[in-house]
Amino acid sequence: MRAVPEMPAEDLLRQLEEFLGADGVITDPLELEYYSADVYSAGARAALVIRPSRRAGLADAVGLLTASGYAVIPRGGGMSYTSGYIPVAAKSVVVALDRINEIVDLDTENMTITVEAGVTWQQIHNALAGTGLRLPFFGTFSGSRATVGGGMSNGALFMGTGRYGTAAEIVLGLEVITAEGRLLQTGQAAFKNGKPFYRTYGPDLTGLFVHDAGALGIKTLISMRLMRAPEHEDYASFVLTDSVCAAAALSDIARAGIAEEAYVFDPDTNRRSLDASDLAADLKRLLGVVKAQKGLFRGVREGAALVGAGRNFIADDVFTLHVVCSGNGEQAVARDLAECRRILDTHGGGEIANSIPKAARANPFEPLNGILGTKGDRWAALNAKVAHSDAHAVIAATEAIFATHASDMSRHGVTHSFLFIAISNHAFSIEPVLRWFDEWLPAHRRTPQSEYLAKLDEPGPNPGGRQLVAKIRADIVQLFAERGAASNQIGKTYPYYASLNGETARLVLDLKRSLDPNGLMNPGALGLPEFARDS
Repeated sequence: MRAVPEMPAEDLLRQLEEFLGADGVITDPLELEYYSADVYSAGARAALVIRPSRRAGLADAVGLLTASGYAVIPRGGGMSYTSGYIPVAAKSVVVALDRINEIVDLDTENMTITVEAGVTWQQIHNALAGTGLRLPFFGTFSGSRATVGGGMSNGALFMGTGRYGTAAEIVLGLEVITAEGRLLQTGQAAFKNGKPFYRTYGPDLTGLFVHDAGALGIKTLISMRLMRAPEHEDYASFVLTDSVCAAAALSDIARAGIAEEAYVFDPDTNRRSLDASDLAADLKRLLGVVKAQKGLFRGVREGAALVGAGRNFIADDVFTLHVVCSGNGEQAVARDLAECRRILDTHGGGEIANSIPKAARANPFEPLNGILGTKGDRWAALNAKVAHSDAHAVIAATEAIFATHASDMSRHGVTHSFLFIAISNHAFSIEPVLRWFDEWLPAHRRTPQSEYLAKLDEPGPNPGGRQLVAKIRADIVQLFAERGAASNQIGKTYPYYASLNGETARLVLDLKRSLDPNGLMNPGALGLPEFARDS
C-alpha cells in the first residue's frame, strides 16, 4: 500500500480555493488515485489535484504551489501510457486542464482558431461542422477525450497526418504558464498589436513548448491554422502478404502525397478491428457512414456496401493497408485513388472492401471503449518515427525482440500487434502494441461507457505478465533509441535527454533551468535530470 502523503497546509488550500474556486481543488483520496495513474501505470499519489474551470487565477495558483515546494504536473484528457502526467514524488500537484475548454475565437477571415487547452479534438470538429472549414490535422484516435493542450505537449497525430503531418505543424502560437507562474505568449500574438495568424517572426518560441511533455510549462491557450474542408473524399483498402510488402507500399503512398491518411494493420489488429462483439457500435458506424455522404442516395448506397462487406472480408494472417483520399472534386480524388491502386499492385496488394477507413472517417471520435479489449484485456503502445529507408530494419528488429520473449509471452498471456502510419511524405511511424490480462487501473474503470464495461469481467492481478510487459517495453525503447528514432508522447518513458548530442543536451537543460529554476515543472518528463532545488 502506498504511503498517504502529507496534506498541504490549510492556508495553502484556502489560497488555492481563492484563486480557483472551491470546486477547483480536489483532495478526495480516490480522486487523487485516479489522477495519479495513466492508462499503463500508477505513480506516487499526488498531494492534491487542481482542476480549474477558467484560466484566470491559474498562473497565480501555479506560482503559489512551486513557491511552496510542490511539483506541478499538467494533465489533459488522461490518455497517456508513457507516464506523462504521473507524479514521481508525493509532494506533487496534478493540474487537470480538461475544464478549461472554451473555443475562444473562430476567425474565418484569417483562417485561424484559438482554443483553451482543455478543448478536445472532437469539440473543434463539431464546432466547425457546416462552416466549410477544418483543421489540416484534426485529431487522434482518442479525440473524443484527448485535449488540444495534451496533443501539443505530446505530438498528437492520425486524422489528416498522411498529408498534413502532426499537431505541431498546425499550431500558430501558445499561451504558457511557467513554473514560477509567469504567463508567456508565443507566435505573432506575443507582439504589441499582434494577432495569432503567424508563427515565425524571429526565433520560433512556439516550437520550444511543442512536444515538451509538459516539462517547460503549462499550455493554456492554443492558436491553430484552418483550411477549407475538401469537397470530396473516398477510401480504399488492400491486403498484403507480409510486413515487408505492407511497409514498402505505405512508404510509396506517403512519398506520393496522395492520401490524407494511410495506415497498415497487422493480422491481429485486423481481427480486433472486426471483432463481432458489439452490434450497437456497428449500427452507429453504419449510421455515420450514411450521414457522412453527400446526398441521401449515395449515403444509403455506401452504407449498404459496408453492410454487404460484413466482417469476414479479410482473411487471417494478412496485413491490410487503408487510405483516405480527398480533394476538391471527384476526378481529383479518383486520380489519387488510381495511383494508390497502381502502387499497391506493384507490391502485390489486392483490393478489398473499404469498410475500415470509411467507418473510421464517418465516426472519427468514438467513445473510448477500446481502452480495454473486448475480453477485458489491457494494452500499452510504443512508437518510433523513422525515415522510410529505415522502416523495414526497425520493424524486423522489433519483431526479433518479441521472438526473444515468445515463450514467456505465451506463459503469461501477453500478445502483440503492429500499426504503421504515414506521416506526411517524410516519416514512417511504427507502433507496437502489447496486450495482456491484468487488474485494471482507475482509468480503465472510468473511461469506457457503462454498457461496455458491464459486458466485461475485470481480470485478477497478473504480476508476471506486468513485469514481462515492462521488460519488453524497456527493450523496445532501447532499440528505438539505438536506431535514432523519434517518438511522440515522450512522457517519462523515452530517453529523450540521454539520447541528445552533448552540446544540444546542454542547451535543453539550460532552457529547462531558465524556465523552471527549481525543477518543479513535471519532474522526470523528457528524461531531464533533476537538479538541486536551491541551485
